[in-house]
Amino acid sequence: MEITVNGEQRNYAAPLSVGELLKSLGIDPRAVVVECNLEILARENMAGYSLRAGDAIEIIRFIGGG
Repeated sequence: MEITVNGEQRNYAAPLSVGELLKSLGIDPRAVVVECNLEILARENMAGYSLRAGDAIEIIRFIGGG
């Protein structure tokens, strides 16, 4: 299954959830916001949200500073 992650085409075995995607990328789901096809996913739905071929995912990391 081909999806776009932050503008980069990637191939993954289906089925794949957002939680599995984040884990495969080494990303803590508590530190990001995920957008799928221009829709922000609710944090409580991210882990189990099933991705489909052609989905466009944007992963936005929180950055602190002062």
